[in-house]
Amino acid sequence: MALGCKEEEPKKPDPHDWHGLEVTVSAYNSVPWQTDSLANIAAWGDTLKPGMKAIAVSRDLLKQGLGHNTMVKIDTMSDTFYVKDKMHWRWRKRIDIYMGNDVKKAREWGKKKLMICYAVHKNDSVKTETE
Repeated sequence: MALGCKEEEPKKPDPHDWHGLEVTVSAYNSVPWQTDSLANIAAWGDTLKPGMKAIAVSRDLLKQGLGHNTMVKIDTMSDTFYVKDKMHWRWRKRIDIYMGNDVKKAREWGKKKLMICYAVHKNDSVKTETE
């Protein structure tokens, strides 16, 4: 079943507009050789802990509304994730799912093209963030 960006019959009015986008989805871990010596500190200063439903986004997606703490739904996954980190400048149209310290799980995930849906508050215009 494909991911839909609109919920069926919401219980109360949704304060968000949901936008869909196809991206490349890979995974990452909080280990120094994948990031840096402060592997569990994300780009906005959040402390990453195994089990968190966090993602990193390529910096081009910031301009499309995928900023810090944006809610994201990923096709094939039932959980809601939150943008907590930014990827290196070289990546485009890509997200990384945070998989704690489980490098094997991240490698098994691999790289996939999937649809995501992300929430932009109806009262907010899409803001360009200083990267």
